[in-house]
Amino acid sequence: MHKAKLTLTQIALFGMLGALTFGAKVAMSGLPNIEPVSLMVMLMAVVFGWKALYPIYLYVLMEILLYGINLWNINYLYIWAILAAAAIAMRKAKNPFWWALLSGAFGMAFGFLCCPVYAVMGGFGYAIRWWLAGLVFDIPHAVGNFVIALVLFVPLRRLLDGLYQKLRK
Repeated sequence: MHKAKLTLTQIALFGMLGALTFGAKVAMSGLPNIEPVSLMVMLMAVVFGWKALYPIYLYVLMEILLYGINLWNINYLYIWAILAAAAIAMRKAKNPFWWALLSGAFGMAFGFLCCPVYAVMGGFGYAIRWWLAGLVFDIPHAVGNFVIALVLFVPLRRLLDGLYQKLRK
C-alpha cells in the first residue's frame, strides 16, 4: 500500500493549525467548559480527512508539554479521534445545524467518553460516579459547542477549504 507523504506546505499548515487550536483553547480557558477544540477538530477532519490527526495530535502534545501527563489528557489520545471520525463520516453535510448537533452531542458525551481511562484507574464504579458528577460540566460544554459550531463552522469551513485549495496549487 502506498502512503502519501506530507508536503512541506502541509507540515507547515498542520503545525500552525495545531498551535492555533492550542492557543485558542488557552485564550478561552477562563470560560468554564467552553472551548474551540471541538470546532477545530471537526473543521480539520472535514477538510483534511485522516490527515487531520497530525494537527490534532500536535495539539495534544502541546497540552501534555504545558500541563504534564494527567488522566484528562490521556483521554485526548482517543477522544479527539472519535470526533474526527464522526466529522469525516458527516463531511458531505452542509447545514450548520447538523454540525452544531454533532458538536453539542460530543460536548454532552465528553465525560462518558472519558470513562474508559477512569475505569482502568479506579474501577467501573469510580468511572460511573465520576461521569455522573461531571454531567453538570458537560451541559455548558454541550451548549457552548453547539453555539460555536452553529455560528462558526460553515464560514470557517469555507475559509479553510479555500486556503487549502490555494496551497495545493
